[in-house]
Amino acid sequence: MKKAIITGVTGQDGSYLSEFLLDKGYEVHGIIRRSSVDYRERIAHLEGQPHFHLHYGDMSDSMALVKVIGAVRPDEIYNLAAQSHVQVSFDSPEYTCDVDATGVLRILEAVRQCGLTHSCRIYQASTSELYGKVEEVPQSETTPFHPYSPYAVAKLYGYWIVREYREAYNMFCCSGILFNHESERRGETFVTRKITLAAARIAQGKQDKLYLGNLSSLRDWGYAKDYVECMWLILQNKTPEDFVIATGVQHSVREFCQLAFHYVGIDLRWEGEGKDEKGIDTATGKVLVEVSEDFYRPTDVVNLWGDPSKAKRELGWNPSKTSFDELVKRMVESDMRKVREEVILSHSRVNLAEYLEKGIVK
Repeated sequence: MKKAIITGVTGQDGSYLSEFLLDKGYEVHGIIRRSSVDYRERIAHLEGQPHFHLHYGDMSDSMALVKVIGAVRPDEIYNLAAQSHVQVSFDSPEYTCDVDATGVLRILEAVRQCGLTHSCRIYQASTSELYGKVEEVPQSETTPFHPYSPYAVAKLYGYWIVREYREAYNMFCCSGILFNHESERRGETFVTRKITLAAARIAQGKQDKLYLGNLSSLRDWGYAKDYVECMWLILQNKTPEDFVIATGVQHSVREFCQLAFHYVGIDLRWEGEGKDEKGIDTATGKVLVEVSEDFYRPTDVVNLWGDPSKAKRELGWNPSKTSFDELVKRMVESDMRKVREEVILSHSRVNLAEYLEKGIVK
């Protein structure tokens, strides 16, 4: 039975990858940060399984990483842990650098210190944000990098330190340059989930309006559950190489928004340009989407579009398994259920409070 360690196991990708590897017959070990708040809802259904284990650790704590890696002695490590929000990286650049840059070095050094240099394969979750102020479209493994945020700069260090250890120590370590990948498990602060959740709440009368940043930003959006398969395929390859993980299809934030509202039964028309652009409900004439300068970044990446040709050709990976329309539909349907459950729960609390006040229940 192969053993794998996943950092960032509680995240969107970590939870899907855990399920994928368990289905493949792996023994999966996840590293989680100690917290007084329970944030393990994405992996709660896996806890208790005989081949799924959790360990406390942190990407800023090299001794903890050495301890876990030394105890497990994994065949594969998937480093998915990161401060992964681009806007937050402008607010917390030092923390982002410590986790996203130096954290990668700590993983590589822990593997070396534990004597696993030639037996453990390492996957590093890289990012399309490396291309930043893009110099060509679409972007492939040979496209020059031009990072355009503290997050991207930190991730660029991670990318290059992986290549350095691969060449200096002959380690099997690779980077997957992931373009935007979403799912029902995406965090609510990310723009795609913010859109689908707002559409669901507006459709059910729980929210009045959605505020967004640059509606014209272009992204290559895929389904996270499909992307974790490519992560695994990269480590099964004969030679350690870096791969772009993308769909090869591009859409704007405006298109994502249009489709999300369509799936809750609301058709939008767009009026105005730039900061004055608005999304209007064609049935009621009500403004449901507006642009807010609060969501503009000091430097903004506007045109990410990946070329997955190498992954398709050399790994046999299918980037088109889940279409853009199907991705948005799944996210919207999930958030429609979530909002309905919130409404039912809030009504139950109101009724309980009323019953307690009247002495109907004690």
